[in-house]
Amino acid sequence: MVYLVELWESIRDFLGTGGDVLYVVMGALFLMWVLMIERYWFLTGVFPKLKKQIISDWDARKDTTSWYAHKIRDAWISEANEKLNARILLIKTCVAICPLIGLLGTVTGMIAVFEIMAVQGTGNPRLMASGISMATIPTMAGMVAALSGMFFASRLEARVRRAKERLIDSLPHH
Repeated sequence: MVYLVELWESIRDFLGTGGDVLYVVMGALFLMWVLMIERYWFLTGVFPKLKKQIISDWDARKDTTSWYAHKIRDAWISEANEKLNARILLIKTCVAICPLIGLLGTVTGMIAVFEIMAVQGTGNPRLMASGISMATIPTMAGMVAALSGMFFASRLEARVRRAKERLIDSLPHH
């Protein structure tokens, strides 16, 4: 329990040092990971059942060679592809927006430095250092958030692509 309290205090100190923009980075990161976990859950828990249903429906058809049968097959593959790719674009957008939010923190931190310099002058390096840390920490946090998301998002896209290819291979068109 003491460990959790200390962990929370260190996170709170980090957020305080980086400014309010870190809350926005944290929100984007949380949304991105919730969406990625949901997609992994869909790929491992829901899609295999959907794939099995599509394959059984295809195997139950008497006609699998006509033009109409091929169009039905293509429609089923297209519907499965839409379900597989749901929210992938939103995940990629969250990955792309994290560094931009970090840059917003850089701008707000530099504004704080300039305000300190205007009021106090350049003679107080301790006050300037707090503004500079408020400028650099959000940028770093945005980059780390984007890098973590980029790796898993690309792996997720590869798994989605493989799942679609396996579905297509499972529906022979004689």
